[in-house]
Amino acid sequence: MIQVGEKLPEAIVYELIEDEREGCTIGPNSFDVREQTAGKRVVIFGLPGAFTPTCSAKHVPGYVEHAAALQAAGIDEIWCVSVNDAFVMGAWARDQHTSGKVRMMADGSAAFTRALGLEQDLSARGMGIRSQRYAMVVDDGVVKTLKIEAPGKFEVSDAASILATLS
Repeated sequence: MIQVGEKLPEAIVYELIEDEREGCTIGPNSFDVREQTAGKRVVIFGLPGAFTPTCSAKHVPGYVEHAAALQAAGIDEIWCVSVNDAFVMGAWARDQHTSGKVRMMADGSAAFTRALGLEQDLSARGMGIRSQRYAMVVDDGVVKTLKIEAPGKFEVSDAASILATLS
């Protein structure tokens, strides 16, 4: 499992882009995790799945609500990572009104999640391999803060808790 002080692993995540812009086409675009975090302070939070109860009612809305405060505390970007495809993450982004606040990053094959060592097997619930619930502050690709939730809990990876670590 990744630890504080370690560099993020080499991995690719995907983001559904709905407006064509320099370097991005409309549709799923791949992003190298190390390249995207180089020279930036990024909050990355992972969760079990798009449209699931706690994730939709609390986790993502908290980061949307606290986005400006996190940016004021020196965070350049906020990423939500889930083991879902880019189209699902794009639909969830629209539903959660994350545009301009939280980048919804798809890890459809769980490659990034496994490289972090933060996967969990939810096959018994019909969900397959998913991410544990966590949040981290990454500075220039290096993990500075890592908060991992105990199974079934939502106490340390929320936006307010991460914001408190930045004070």
